[in-house]
Amino acid sequence: MKMTIIAIVIILAAVLFMAFKLRPSVKSPNGQMIQTDKSVYDYTLTDIDGKAVNLGNFKGKVLILVNVASKCGLTPQYEQIESFYESWKDKNVVVLGFPANNFMGQEPGSNEEIKTFCSAKYGVTFPMFSKISVKGDDMHPLYQYLTKKELNGWHEGEVSWNFQKFLINKEGKLVKVFSPRTQVTSEEFLNGVKEQL
Repeated sequence: MKMTIIAIVIILAAVLFMAFKLRPSVKSPNGQMIQTDKSVYDYTLTDIDGKAVNLGNFKGKVLILVNVASKCGLTPQYEQIESFYESWKDKNVVVLGFPANNFMGQEPGSNEEIKTFCSAKYGVTFPMFSKISVKGDDMHPLYQYLTKKELNGWHEGEVSWNFQKFLINKEGKLVKVFSPRTQVTSEEFLNGVKEQL
């Protein structure tokens, strides 16, 4: 009887140990890790055409999430981002665009106007979503995940401007954040993407 209890305790300890070891975690650039079960796959958003899209549909792909705007000094980045998407989509890399009007009213249009602008001016073909808020009291839950350490495991910091880029690995975890001015043609950005393939 005593041996049976000891065996059960050992088995339970081993199960708990393995459960902890296998729990998803994210390693920050400075090596600190916070255990987190969250990923971008937990979020469903509305695309630019009004259809619900669960980000779990992109499992197994490297994602670049970008908050975009039509009337910003950085708006010409659309051209490079579209070119990047065309070059990398066959390598399981997807860009997701999130129009947001959080910075000096630089995305004032309706979803239909945004879609027309992106298509006509820059030939955008990467997935675009309905306008959301990426900071403040009405911040979308996805962007809460991207900017809060207790949710993503390592990164704490507000979106600083339009065209900030968040790199998501094939498990749906945030792994890098690039400033709005970092272009998708830069060595820093491209090396970050390559590390996730």
